[in-house]
Amino acid sequence: MFRFSHQHDTPADTFWHRKFGPAAGAVAMFLIEVIQIIIISGAIIIPIRYFLIQPFYVKGASMEPNFFDNEYLIIDELSYRMREPLRGEIIVFRYPKEPSQFFIKRVVGLPGETVEVTDGHVVVYNDENPNGKALEETSYLSESELTQGKKKVTLGVDEYFVLGDNRNESLDSRSFGPIHASDITGRVWVRGLPLSRVGTFDVPQYNF
Repeated sequence: MFRFSHQHDTPADTFWHRKFGPAAGAVAMFLIEVIQIIIISGAIIIPIRYFLIQPFYVKGASMEPNFFDNEYLIIDELSYRMREPLRGEIIVFRYPKEPSQFFIKRVVGLPGETVEVTDGHVVVYNDENPNGKALEETSYLSESELTQGKKKVTLGVDEYFVLGDNRNESLDSRSFGPIHASDITGRVWVRGLPLSRVGTFDVPQYNF
């Protein structure tokens, strides 16, 4: 004895098939499913894209040889909502004099510190080093790379002193002064392109 099972149409199937016929109804159902997928995907992707991570293309030579023009980076926008930037981290921020432009630089001075650029070096004055101590930057600068200029500034609350790794080709805090925490978009997390240089970035270890 054979038993036959009967699969009932869902209400949606019945509605679209009856309204447009079997063929057109199937097309309508397909389009509805595509729209649903787009809506669900957007609900997931948009918050990630606008609140957690953001793509960024390097422009210019100010961070060479560590970052080159047109390299594709992923910016972590979440970390600084939970903690403050660390010395040595690479950040993307809005240029204080033209907020529509975004710069990439390295944090060298932290809130409350005094930073002095003198004799080709960066000297930091803080509670641990009241007489000042020159930063040891050989982990990301060549030994021949000097920090040109003459500047001394005491950083206020939520202010950071930033420099490009290519010191002779960088527009940075030596010219436009400290940046405010509110200008910072996030920290550089991943280099996505070129594929030969894909990787993440560690925080440098300093001599104090």
